[in-house]
Amino acid sequence: MAQSLFQVIKGEHPTSTLSVLAPAWTRALTERMPEVDRAFALEFSHGELGLKKRLQTARMLEKEGFTHAIILPNSLKSALIPLFAKIPLRTGFRGEMRWGLINDLRLLNKELLPLMVQRFEHLGRPATEGAPPPYRAPRLTAHPAAGALSRLGLEKLQSPLLALCPGAEYGPAKRWPTDHYAKVAMNRIEAGWQVWLFGSENDRPVTTQIQAHCSGQCVDLAGATDLGDAIDLIRLADGVVSNDSGLMHIAAALGRPLIALFGPTSTDHTPPLGERSWALSTEQKCRPCFKRECPLDYQACLAELDPERVINRLESLPLVSRE
Repeated sequence: MAQSLFQVIKGEHPTSTLSVLAPAWTRALTERMPEVDRAFALEFSHGELGLKKRLQTARMLEKEGFTHAIILPNSLKSALIPLFAKIPLRTGFRGEMRWGLINDLRLLNKELLPLMVQRFEHLGRPATEGAPPPYRAPRLTAHPAAGALSRLGLEKLQSPLLALCPGAEYGPAKRWPTDHYAKVAMNRIEAGWQVWLFGSENDRPVTTQIQAHCSGQCVDLAGATDLGDAIDLIRLADGVVSNDSGLMHIAAALGRPLIALFGPTSTDHTPPLGERSWALSTEQKCRPCFKRECPLDYQACLAELDPERVINRLESLPLVSRE
């Protein structure tokens, strides 16, 4: 979603040099964002203060002569490096008591800026009180997938492809049941499609269950791809079904026909932003609860999201060019 901010910056300052300081694992994303001129790896674990490492990073950035820093996280720690790097203009939301660390301090109006993407874009424009302009949807530029196909022993696609993204790093409450995914997979397999399962190594137990339900007829790529490979391969999909996850946002940013499944979370804040994206959910009174694990024995918000709804939507999807 930060790419929308990058589009705003490049649109308003086309000759600017835009660099991104972010965790190393995001490199595959920034490499596929044409607005990003350079990426620097942020070598910290989540929640780590690492003051010495922050000072070292700041000294390196100071040599680059940056004139403006936009700090997206709301933590105090995230505001230290731009300060230590002596970047003159430092923009961000108020966050965790960051007076003095950020000298272009914005107060967040959640009613005016309900979407995360709107909040990011706001930081790239002069502070105003008016309604924001329409947001710019992220648009990733995938690399050719031939290399990934070869490394993984996959053949060039001769039939339609369904990509399933059944994992969710946030927690199990976001995961649509594996047997539901399997029903969708078998429906498409019987219709002559290929089905590929995407996810990290942590998602292998989930994809293994789906494979068992499908008698091994899917291609299980969980843990077999890095993020770059996953992006380039999802770009080939004629349809994507995903939980509310990072891969959901990637599929949307690639312009693939996407069905996004929402249970404990809400589209009011971080919906899929692609024009070919459809979000499905149920009308349970307990949702959205935003819990990582369902506090009830029966995860009704997703368990009662019928696979037939997903299948019907898939059958109505327009085929979109893979080029």
